[in-house]
Amino acid sequence: MKYQFLYYPRCGTSNKAAKWLREQGIEVVLRDIVLDRPSADELAAWIKKSGLPLRKFFNTSGQKYRELQIKDKIGSESDEILLSLLASDGMLVKRPLLVADDFVLVGFKEEEWRAKLL
Repeated sequence: MKYQFLYYPRCGTSNKAAKWLREQGIEVVLRDIVLDRPSADELAAWIKKSGLPLRKFFNTSGQKYRELQIKDKIGSESDEILLSLLASDGMLVKRPLLVADDFVLVGFKEEEWRAKLL
């Protein structure tokens, strides 16, 4: 099975995850999250598939997140507005994302990825 791997090439965590995937012999289809940002529909499907709340898909350590004061918006805006905001810029999306047919992994936690993939 091939997985879709959404990453940012200059992100250390994305590169660490990519290296780990290669070491495990896991084939992925690479997708630069900035050049080919996910649509609101894709994100909605992935959020549902992940079982995580929408807020877990935001890159909370990013400069754009702070500039747009998204922390303040998460509690007050609708999911529809937040999803639209998330889809507006790949730098707002937590990375890496590993998308499979039946699950989505957000951020790289080796133990979690090992449990799902090996």
